[in-house]
Amino acid sequence: MIKANIRKIVTVVEEVLTEMGQPVSPPTRRAAAIAVIENPLAGRYQADLEDLMQIGEELGGLLGEKCVAALGISPAEAQSYGKAALVGENGELEHAAAILHPRLGKPLRAAVEKGAALVPSNKKRGPMGHPLDVPLGHKDAAYVRSHFDGMEVRVTDAPRADEILVAVAVTDSGRPLPRVGGLTHEEAEGKDGLR
Repeated sequence: MIKANIRKIVTVVEEVLTEMGQPVSPPTRRAAAIAVIENPLAGRYQADLEDLMQIGEELGGLLGEKCVAALGISPAEAQSYGKAALVGENGELEHAAAILHPRLGKPLRAAVEKGAALVPSNKKRGPMGHPLDVPLGHKDAAYVRSHFDGMEVRVTDAPRADEILVAVAVTDSGRPLPRVGGLTHEEAEGKDGLR
């Protein structure tokens, strides 16, 4: 199995204490773990993207575990997740798609215990310091509207032209003060990934 050549890992935790002057209790918390890796296919076309899919599989568990640890929760306490990749200028969008291939999902699901729902995903190309939105959705039930969310991340010196920035985000809650109705976290069964 090919190993990711990781230049750095950045972990960020966001904690929202108030929203529109209202207390958020308990605070909503999101964590993102971001790996800046060498793009082994930078500057050239290759039909077979297996190497990038293997790297994604390696990063799914690593970054998911870092998020859970940063939040200080057990894997079972994770409520939502998402993934995103930002490719430097010498790469192509399909490189991000290969990294975020479903093989990244299995170890990520193990890191957050279960994960019946699809992992929301975003792919983008951009320069160093470019913002990347990591979409978030409930890990077990896609119809839990309170968990439709996102977390913006950036690394000031990444991605370089021959790098890929790979991010995973995990939360221990939904949006601050959710009130648009629908299925709640407590009502979710997590059997079909939808409800």
